[in-house]
Amino acid sequence: MHEVGSETGLAVIAAGGQTDGYSEEGPQMTSTGPRRLQLAAGLQKLRERSGRTLEEVAKLSGYGKSTVGRYEDWRSRAKPVPRAVRAIAEAAGGRPAEVAALVRLAEDMPEGWWVGAAVPEWLHPLVSLEHEAQYESAFAPSVVPGLLQTRDYALAIHLAEQVRQPLDKVTELVEGRMRRQEVLTRHSPLHLWVVLDQAVLRREVGDRTVMAAQLDHLIEQSQQPNIDIQILPWAAGAHAAGLGHFVTIGSDDVLGAVYVEMLGGGFYMDSATDVRRYTVAMDYLRSQAVDTTGSLKILAAERKEYR
Repeated sequence: MHEVGSETGLAVIAAGGQTDGYSEEGPQMTSTGPRRLQLAAGLQKLRERSGRTLEEVAKLSGYGKSTVGRYEDWRSRAKPVPRAVRAIAEAAGGRPAEVAALVRLAEDMPEGWWVGAAVPEWLHPLVSLEHEAQYESAFAPSVVPGLLQTRDYALAIHLAEQVRQPLDKVTELVEGRMRRQEVLTRHSPLHLWVVLDQAVLRREVGDRTVMAAQLDHLIEQSQQPNIDIQILPWAAGAHAAGLGHFVTIGSDDVLGAVYVEMLGGGFYMDSATDVRRYTVAMDYLRSQAVDTTGSLKILAAERKEYR
């Protein structure tokens, strides 16, 4: 976990890693995304404006330095407590209206459905952001992104990744992934824009029947008004993202974030520099990929390979 306030804005949450909750406030919970981003950014800005250190705010608020640091970190899995937010905001020199606004954010922050569900803890920050975000863009160089996977494709992926887990545990993970997809069909659905490497369409996950159904699903989903799918063809050669699966996510009025997938965990970044770097990379990938109409034709052609 990065030091709060570092220049990189980088956090690493790995499967099996231990991150303690707010011991002063009770058990661990996971709060939802954009509200938490606003709260953390607000508290940090107040402290920076006042010129006070974490230690000074901790002493004035009556909370430990680590607790104050966690309240300034949106990735923390602990749900903020309004009275702690008030104490920290006041200690950081917040004006009455500013303090009240931050307290309201904490009071209005619901507990996410993924708390206690079969969703890996390292994925909680991404799922929490998806819960409230307006848009998400993803580059997928090896497998179909989780939000677009069929149940059987997801099962095959989890069986390959969770080779030492019992089947009932794997099945729970698949159910969690299916529920995560509800953000695409909610009242104000998440706008998802995906660039798929053409290799994804040829990598046989599960068996040919599973792949046929997965491509059918991609064709169907690509015609939804809130989902755009572009294919990065073989002919594109070297591209703007010579790295693995990554996601940019956010809303028009809230700070954005980046998630970079890795084996057994993921990197989360929220500094303006990092978000801009990955946003530009995604823009270049979109320009190198076939447009959505042409991509639909590629999907249909690849589907015929799995007759």
